[in-house]
Amino acid sequence: MRARVDDQIVLSSYGRSSGFCIDPVEKKPLNHFLPGSAVLSFGTAGCNLACKFCQNWDISKSREIDTLAGRATPEDLARAADETGCRSVAFTYNDPTIFWEYAADVADACHARGIKAISVTAGYMCAAPRAEFYRHIDAANVDLKAFTEDFYHRVCVGHLADVLDTLVYLCHETDVWLEITTLLIPGHNDSDAEIAAECAWIREQLGTDVPLHFTAFHPDYKMLDTPPTPTETLSRARRIALAEGLRFVYTGNVHDTEGGTTFCPGCGMAVVVRDWYVMRRYALTDDGRCRGCGTQLPGVYDGPVGSWGARRLPVLIA
Repeated sequence: MRARVDDQIVLSSYGRSSGFCIDPVEKKPLNHFLPGSAVLSFGTAGCNLACKFCQNWDISKSREIDTLAGRATPEDLARAADETGCRSVAFTYNDPTIFWEYAADVADACHARGIKAISVTAGYMCAAPRAEFYRHIDAANVDLKAFTEDFYHRVCVGHLADVLDTLVYLCHETDVWLEITTLLIPGHNDSDAEIAAECAWIREQLGTDVPLHFTAFHPDYKMLDTPPTPTETLSRARRIALAEGLRFVYTGNVHDTEGGTTFCPGCGMAVVVRDWYVMRRYALTDDGRCRGCGTQLPGVYDGPVGSWGARRLPVLIA
């Protein structure tokens, strides 16, 4: 993704993409950021980790320049997001750490039109570029892939401590809205002890209001011999997280209405009921307060709930 040009190292993927698509923001997943709204999603190619279970391996592991078939300037993307009614753009499919200069420029162009920017990332980034990048970002979903150094070293070719450092940085040193996702892989990172340790760390280091998503693995890339995650594993993990004191815990990649529901921490009412990505009930005010008791829910709420639903719409940007 980088090359030598005129004696400089440049981002050779700048302005190029592996595809553009409009998604529900809950698919990122972000459940407390502009609920129900549409987000323009795109990525480039490549990654700085080597996860054996990568669910987007055809993009993140690609070394073929033909993967980057789409072209768009930051202004093109901002205009497309504006014209299609997207409230945000998301840097996803592969990690924006790989193309952060391009992503930052897109974010700035979108901000000029009142459109927010989302980073979907593994959080594996050095401190200096991380600080520069996240000055441009409004929300992030960080993949906390496991809670052992052995898993990160053996399966991802990375280190757990660096990701934890990013989580602490985002939570305490920026205004970026943060949610966390852990993909549970049978037999690798789904034990009760590991899940409880992760949740206890989140509670103690980040607080109880950071939403946590447990999502289901399906066999892919170099882990085709590992079975899919049972729905009960996600439900068990959610129960453990709630018992550890986390207040907003969700399940994903499975049909689980209970696991997709947001409960008011004040009165316990189900204030947002999601069926996949469709809102079946929405009982929050425009600024995110429970209509039953008035408790303010953590997140970014700015106007009426969106109505994008579960649609996924590929976009051609000229």
